[in-house]
Amino acid sequence: MGLDKFCSADGSDPFWDWNRTWHVGNPDLTQCFQNTVLVWVPCLYLWVCAPIYFLYLKSHDRGYICMTHLNRAKTAVGFLLWIVCWADVFYSFWERSQHDSGASSSTQAPVNLVSPTMLGITMLLATLLTQYERLKGVQSSGVMLNFWLVAVLCATVTFRSKIIQAINEPLTVCVFRYTTFYIYYTLLLISLLLSALSDQPPLFSEASKDANPCPEIGASFLSRISFWWITGLIVTGYKRPLEQKDLWCLNSEDRSQRVVPQLVRRWNNECLKVKRPEEKTLYSPKKAPRGERKEGVPVEESEILIMKTPQKTREPSLFWALCLTFGPYFLISSLYKIIQDILMFVGPNILRLLIQFVNDSSAPSWQGYFYTALLFVCTCFQTLILQKYFHVCFVTGMRLRTAIVGAVYRKALVISNAARRTSTVGEIVNLMSVDAQRFMDLITYINMIWSAPLQVILALYFLWQNLGPSVLAGVAVMVLMVPINGVIAMKTKTYQVAQMKSKDNRIKLMNEVLNGIKVLKLYAWELAFKDKVSAIRESELRVLKKAAYLGAISTFTWVCAPFLVALSTFTVYVMIDERNVLDAQKAFVSLALFNILRFPLNMLPMVISSMVQASVSMKRLCVFLSHEELQEDSVERMAVAGCSDSISIEDGVFSWCRNDAPTLKRLSVRIPDGSLVAVVGHVGSGKSSLLSALLGEMEKLEGSVSVKGSVAYVPQQAWIQNATLKDNIVFGQERKESWYHRVVEACALLPDLEILPAGDGTEIGEKGVNLSGGQKQRVSLARAVYCDCAVYLLDDPLSAVDAHVGKHIFEKVVGPQGVLKDRTRVLVTHGLSFLPQADLILVMVEGEITERGSYLELMARDGAFAEFLRTYANKEQEDDESDSAPKRGLENGLPAAVIGQNHTSTSAVRTEGEVLGKKAKNAEVGRITEADKANTGRVKLSVFWEYMKAIGVVLSCVSIFLFFSHHFASLFSNYWLSLWTDDPVVNGTQPSREMRLGVYGALGASQGIAVFCYSISVSIGGILASRYLHQSMLYNVLRSPMSFFERTPSGNLVNRFSKETDTIDSIIPSIIKMFMGSMFNVVGSCVVILIATPLVAIIIPPLGILYFFVQRFYVASSRQLKRLESVSRSPVYTHFNETLLGASVIRAFGEQERFIRESDGRVDHNQKAYYPSIVANRWLAVRLEFVGNCIVMFAALFAVMARESLSPGIMGLSISYALQLTASLTWLVRMSSDLETNIVAVERVKEYEDTEKEADWRHDQSSLPPGWPTAGNIDIRGFGLRYREDQELAVRNITVAIHGGEKVGIVGRTGAGKSSLTLGLFRIIEACEGEIHIDGVNIATLGLHELRSRITIIPQDPVLFSGSLRMNLDPFDGYSDEEVWRALELSHLKSFVSGLPDKLNHECSEGGENLSLGQRQLVCLARALLRKTKILVLDEATAAVDLETDNLIQSTIRTQFDDCTVLTIAHRLNTIMDYTRVLVLDKGEMAEFDSPSTLITKRGIFYKMAKDSGLV
Repeated sequence: MGLDKFCSADGSDPFWDWNRTWHVGNPDLTQCFQNTVLVWVPCLYLWVCAPIYFLYLKSHDRGYICMTHLNRAKTAVGFLLWIVCWADVFYSFWERSQHDSGASSSTQAPVNLVSPTMLGITMLLATLLTQYERLKGVQSSGVMLNFWLVAVLCATVTFRSKIIQAINEPLTVCVFRYTTFYIYYTLLLISLLLSALSDQPPLFSEASKDANPCPEIGASFLSRISFWWITGLIVTGYKRPLEQKDLWCLNSEDRSQRVVPQLVRRWNNECLKVKRPEEKTLYSPKKAPRGERKEGVPVEESEILIMKTPQKTREPSLFWALCLTFGPYFLISSLYKIIQDILMFVGPNILRLLIQFVNDSSAPSWQGYFYTALLFVCTCFQTLILQKYFHVCFVTGMRLRTAIVGAVYRKALVISNAARRTSTVGEIVNLMSVDAQRFMDLITYINMIWSAPLQVILALYFLWQNLGPSVLAGVAVMVLMVPINGVIAMKTKTYQVAQMKSKDNRIKLMNEVLNGIKVLKLYAWELAFKDKVSAIRESELRVLKKAAYLGAISTFTWVCAPFLVALSTFTVYVMIDERNVLDAQKAFVSLALFNILRFPLNMLPMVISSMVQASVSMKRLCVFLSHEELQEDSVERMAVAGCSDSISIEDGVFSWCRNDAPTLKRLSVRIPDGSLVAVVGHVGSGKSSLLSALLGEMEKLEGSVSVKGSVAYVPQQAWIQNATLKDNIVFGQERKESWYHRVVEACALLPDLEILPAGDGTEIGEKGVNLSGGQKQRVSLARAVYCDCAVYLLDDPLSAVDAHVGKHIFEKVVGPQGVLKDRTRVLVTHGLSFLPQADLILVMVEGEITERGSYLELMARDGAFAEFLRTYANKEQEDDESDSAPKRGLENGLPAAVIGQNHTSTSAVRTEGEVLGKKAKNAEVGRITEADKANTGRVKLSVFWEYMKAIGVVLSCVSIFLFFSHHFASLFSNYWLSLWTDDPVVNGTQPSREMRLGVYGALGASQGIAVFCYSISVSIGGILASRYLHQSMLYNVLRSPMSFFERTPSGNLVNRFSKETDTIDSIIPSIIKMFMGSMFNVVGSCVVILIATPLVAIIIPPLGILYFFVQRFYVASSRQLKRLESVSRSPVYTHFNETLLGASVIRAFGEQERFIRESDGRVDHNQKAYYPSIVANRWLAVRLEFVGNCIVMFAALFAVMARESLSPGIMGLSISYALQLTASLTWLVRMSSDLETNIVAVERVKEYEDTEKEADWRHDQSSLPPGWPTAGNIDIRGFGLRYREDQELAVRNITVAIHGGEKVGIVGRTGAGKSSLTLGLFRIIEACEGEIHIDGVNIATLGLHELRSRITIIPQDPVLFSGSLRMNLDPFDGYSDEEVWRALELSHLKSFVSGLPDKLNHECSEGGENLSLGQRQLVCLARALLRKTKILVLDEATAAVDLETDNLIQSTIRTQFDDCTVLTIAHRLNTIMDYTRVLVLDKGEMAEFDSPSTLITKRGIFYKMAKDSGLV
């Protein structure tokens, strides 16, 4: 053999010798093997890795690290090693020359030259690599650590061998070589130690900028692979509950700003690929209309332009975009997975060798210990690889979620209105929450697609070696299982889709209920909507129940599969041939392999269902991301040279959706710079649509639009963010103090600031809940003014404010002397008094501009406009114009309190500095919304008990018993197998094999039955529980008072109804199943190991304590991290919801970038809590699997020690169970912590049981007379109420008697307590003092529904719900169609509704978006007409309606409610001048109460207000 010659010239030193190495009590390797293989292995490793590693470092530069002591030491040791190796080489040369001069024939063997030379060059390479790493900023290197480790291991063998040689044959020792080797060995150990340490961070690295950088970046390689670096956080979490400030910053490659743009770029490329072929055909059949010739014409457009070529090219593939973005990093995980899959089979093979060793009494005992050590090392290595694999998967999943949320958010900002209609807010929020989550779940399994077949093939290969062709019987059983599960998976998919649909509908409805909760309470409609939600919920549960039965069948087939495979294989094996004896080696190695098989087969259905879910989600995401976007070029933004027009539209035709009939037709308008344009017209004539067209929100079908300069927009319904008042106004611009003060002053907000608890630092609740309608509108206006743009589009901003405030705003802001006098202003208005000051008036009728011109021109023209004016304008208005402006400096100094905040300030305006300065003192007072709080500490046992009660105690106990019987049968069947394998062999056969086989089969059958039953019982239990919990939560939320909804952000409530309910529906039952399963597995395995090797009893308790300690240690942190994560998830959705509602405003102001940054920030904030929780999972798994590996090692070790007394059967049983134990242990902790973290959902759903509730809806024995109230007398005695415990009274000591049939107007400045009084009448807020009697009945004694259903209100904000128009008018179906039509006729909607294709069944979109504001107001009037009660309250109901409609409403009320008591809160005093009496409120108290004429003669507050309105 060549190597023998290479090692010694005469071949006296062989390369390998079995007698010396294996069949001997004290083994050793030959000299030749040591000098070649053991030296070359580390060298080879480094030479193979170096080029790849070099390229990697070249592309991943992190900044260089300054020379440190550590680096100097590494370099020095490297050079010393190099010198030592060269010393060996020179010594060899010297020896040669000695031999040559002595003319001796035995020349030196070549190995003594080659090996040290090779080693020397390698050491030099290692030293250079260390330096290169430093320059590239590597703090700790895995490549180098592994190199030193391999070198040390190889040298250790030689080291031992040299010592044995020195003791046994002292004469053969070469002193020089021994000395150099010992120095070499010591230096290697030092190098290994040094490479385990971590260097300081590189200069200019990203991490140094973070406030609290993640320690992972600077952690050493060992700390990284064992996840030691997170221990600090876990210790903190064990000592005290973790808080937000303990969390580290995200690594830069996980942040939104890095991840999202990558995906968006790739997705856009995909979309372009799809569009390209279509663009070629776009222009061929006919010339495209002008303005369309831009890149990226949306797909739908071309299909409409070319009816002839309906060819649909392929869809853009989101999957491919995701692969390109995340694939490269994810591929690393596949590499880990391959190594891990191969390592899985080491266990059974070592088990085979161990059983052989026990059977062969002549084998030297060191072999047993060697196998045990090998088993331990392999299992530990497998643990590290597997955890690294999971880590990569989870990090990919996390990035994927960030990217999807970011992409959906960015898309939602540019989606066109037509597309916006197809996706409701609920659906889009679901895309972010549920669908993004599905992808995260899938990523962990996706590798199983190729890994499971690989594992199956390997297992079958080893089984074939063990049992021969009988394995085919087992394979047949497996193959049969696959189609069954395929069918189940397909069925599950259909159920999945159905359930998602129900869920979307339910969330959408809940969203609307929460947005319109005030209206539901005023109308006493809670029960109708509770039934609607419950009906959807029931259909959702029906689907869930079907899925549960399928799941039970699926579980049954998979749990029984491995057993059936084993049974069929063993049966065939024993029956084929008399001589086939089932001995321990065959049975238990096969069992161990079958156990390995169980995993991929169990996983496959999970993977398939996960992929099915993800593909559903993928489709939904793809549809959403491919939606049509707003045409960016529909409005030209550049100034046309030499053109003084600020806005021009030529032949514009616009519609909301490309396929609809146009809403605006034949528009041609030119508006010069700096002019004030008023747009007037009836409700629904297209005034707001005109502004939308200028903003580019509508589809431009023909013509061109150009707008010069920046645009500010004030929508008709103010959009207010959940932020401080100041942030709402400044809206992301830079803060200019003096300008800010001017704006606040001009928009009449100073008095409001006085009253707000923290000045302009007061937090405004979601959708502006703690501001009155007028205040919201003024804040919205202030935002636009502050922005300081060239063009202002104002959609009726003066409708919701009082007449005098409106006048102030017009003068100070919009009018010819206002702040905006040099800007172009387009004002949609219903207020006639402002028209004379407009430069141009556009009159709109049914989407066309019928007349245009200045006020005087139009009056002179004597057309429809003049006619319209004559009818409505009071002649006094003109007279008053001249002298009202300079009259009173205190015009806006009258307090405009927030609803419900009262104050006792003087009506003089304090200096601005003083008002704004209040903020500093009490910013805390200004908080109103409560953030979602994270509970701390352990989940209380009471929560588990609540859940058990929800399932039903009997059912729970039955399930536990079934679990127990299943596991008992399983244990006993394996014990039976071990007894069978130990049966004596007589004449080459086992006599009682039929009996053994029969019992084995029977035990298997009983297992199957138990599995099926417990699967069904747990699933059904889970559904019962989730039905009960959802119903009680829904009821409790609806029973909460208004104040609860003002405090609680709707995001939190929606989160409870979507995420937490989803957890209770589908996650908790499956976790309980797995938890119980793994718990019984662990207990069972321990029992078996104890029976086999009682010595293990010494080891199990300390390991058990260690296990328990690690688990408690971990769960404390993990649970808190999970809570922090779920708390930081709500703001992501809340912000998203808010953005969707205000998308048009955000686009108008061009603030998309800022909102995208804000959203990214919130997502990152959420991932900051998620990232440590995945790492904590890995930390735990590494430690627990180590405990499991120790148990395996001790089971094997004690079996080796007691090999004389053990039967091979029992030993096989014991070790095959021990091998399973590691997986079960890890799974148990995962499941117990998952159970704890997910059961939190139950806790959070239950928490609304303890919040305050309203009074009872109905009393059991109602004492009310049947037609009450019959007369409509209202008697208010000393009445007062406050909004919150800590505030002053909002209205106080009001005593008024109103007779039946009277018409009473209620007036006062904004915030004087007008709305508060009506809220008291409906008991939305309960009285603090005094009482109200209606027809002699004290309303405080009634049930709320009895009261609210007998009096009617037309509320300030017209709220509609999605559903048919009929449902919106009469949700309880209490009236006939004739009555409904009659109501519509009286509310002037009949012609509109009968013109709709579906008439009464016309679908209203979310929030009634597809009706104009005025039409919605008329729908509310129709509701009141239907109920026709004796008392009617109008709350500023006509604010959003033009004067003509206003008159219609007033006349309807006068005729239809002639005999009823009518209370009207009026902004336009002319509506109440003919009322019987007027109640004037000031600062929450009654100031005047008499007939209007009397009050005017008194010249009090009412007279002043009338004067401001030009009525006197």
